[in-house]
Amino acid sequence: MNTTVVGRNIELTEAMKAYARKVIDEVEKYNLGILHSVITIEKDKRDFFNIEIIMNIPEKGTAVVHSRDKDMYAALDLAKDKLEKLLRRYHDRITDHYVNKDRLEELLVEEEEDEVVEMPLDIEKPLSIEEAVEEYKKSGLYFMVFKDTNGEKRVIYRRKDGKLGLY
Repeated sequence: MNTTVVGRNIELTEAMKAYARKVIDEVEKYNLGILHSVITIEKDKRDFFNIEIIMNIPEKGTAVVHSRDKDMYAALDLAKDKLEKLLRRYHDRITDHYVNKDRLEELLVEEEEDEVVEMPLDIEKPLSIEEAVEEYKKSGLYFMVFKDTNGEKRVIYRRKDGKLGLY
């Protein structure tokens, strides 16, 4: 991973650059495959240090963290804490996602096996269409098969538009 340390309005020493790189090395423990990181250390007019850390993470995009403190090392530590929190959340989301994805695949494999369950068919007594509609509404079934008064087998069901259909 490439790490660039940039100083604005301040001359960075090797010790400062090494401490900044150490911050990045500590967050690599999350194994996110960080491609590139840029640490910008800026000193403003009131002698505050503004720290900005930008990281490029594959599949995630860019992670940006800001912090500000009177002491440069304290500002870097604050930025490191924020960055660890952000990367830990992303790492947990990825690992949980893959665990759930594996579990989902197991459930889908189990659901692919269709099972046919035989149901008794009570169409002995002929019903008028009005009686069949009343029976259908009481039963809560998806559809109902019945014999009409002419002795023909009929099916009553609920259509997508909410009306009742009759075959």
